[in-house]
Amino acid sequence: MTDIILVRHGQTPWNRDKIFRGSKDIPLNDQGREEARLAGEWLRGETIHAAYTSPLSRSRDTAQAIAVHHGLAVQDLPGLTDLCYGDWEGLPLTEVKVKYADLYRQWERSPHLVRFPGGETLAEVRARAWDAVMQACARHPGRTVLLSAHRAVNKVLICTFIGLDDSHFWRIGQDTTAVNRFRLVDGVWRLMSLNDACHLRELAREAYVDF
Repeated sequence: MTDIILVRHGQTPWNRDKIFRGSKDIPLNDQGREEARLAGEWLRGETIHAAYTSPLSRSRDTAQAIAVHHGLAVQDLPGLTDLCYGDWEGLPLTEVKVKYADLYRQWERSPHLVRFPGGETLAEVRARAWDAVMQACARHPGRTVLLSAHRAVNKVLICTFIGLDDSHFWRIGQDTTAVNRFRLVDGVWRLMSLNDACHLRELAREAYVDF
């Protein structure tokens, strides 16, 4: 059996303020570093054989906070890089809703049909991210692998693991430092846990959000 532990990075200032991040390298804030530390404590009792991350620092720092308990070096997997929102990156949600009103409505209703101006589609993210997962699995068959990535990446990967298309994007929740677990059994991926943020239970619920 191969096990995947897929985590989302901790909070950044742009998560908190609802600004689109994407390929921008926005670091964790104090809240995000605490979330990552708590995730590391939560997972320290696991047996993890390898750790991979998106190259962006918010993801890498989250992975390192977990991997340190297992004596692992964190390795970059570029395919796990966040969705490129193109012209939306750096814009607050409130501005996007006005400036790109029609496209934003489509993003809410039919996310799988949207190409961000100057950016990617969910299908493109899904293809590269799933290739990254397969690379990690090929390198560590029968082992437990940690993957640290991003909200949009995780949502399309979760859909892929459980056989859903990208139209189900908004039906998947991903809080900051959420833990998702998958197990490969007889060639079929099984969902073992989804959006598990139990390690954040002592923090104010509104402090960690799915944005």
